[in-house]
Amino acid sequence: MFSQTTEYALRIIVYLASLGGKPATTRQIAHFTRIPEGYLSKVLQGLGRAGMVSSQRGLHGGSVLRRPAEEMTILDVVNSVDPLPRIRSCPLGLRTHGVNLCPLHRRLDGAMAQVEKAFAESTIAELLAEPASSAPLCEMPPMAPLARASSTVSREGEAPAEPHSRGKAQTARREPRPPKSRARRGGGGGKRR
Repeated sequence: MFSQTTEYALRIIVYLASLGGKPATTRQIAHFTRIPEGYLSKVLQGLGRAGMVSSQRGLHGGSVLRRPAEEMTILDVVNSVDPLPRIRSCPLGLRTHGVNLCPLHRRLDGAMAQVEKAFAESTIAELLAEPASSAPLCEMPPMAPLARASSTVSREGEAPAEPHSRGKAQTARREPRPPKSRARRGGGGGKRR
């Protein structure tokens, strides 16, 4: 019913909302949402053009929501990447039908209108706040109630809310690698005498 791009956009927005304003790198988003990095970059660009996400490059860069999750609906996200299709005139191009839809197309359009209404009435914050045994759309543990309710932008002087636990693999820091040797190799390949 929904395109892959729509599904990915919803995953990205829900994941970023769960971080409470802390930026996430493309690699982090790809890992937790299970979106291929190449496709993720394209979807992030579209969300950025639509005013949903702001991204910054560099050492302390990453992506964050531009608006609080409490002000962002599912419909906002869907319409920013792939609007819900509505049937305004006969899809078969029958002149006798014109804008007067047949019973089948009228029902199909009515169903889309109900989906549109439900999405317009559901905020991203509500998705995250809803009690469930799993987080929506992402492979992450349920969050603490405080993190769910935090806004996307911290107030001046306050530290942003910490994201939920990520486990040892995510929090371990990599040690810098020593530089590769640029020594010239001989043609013989044997031991030196």
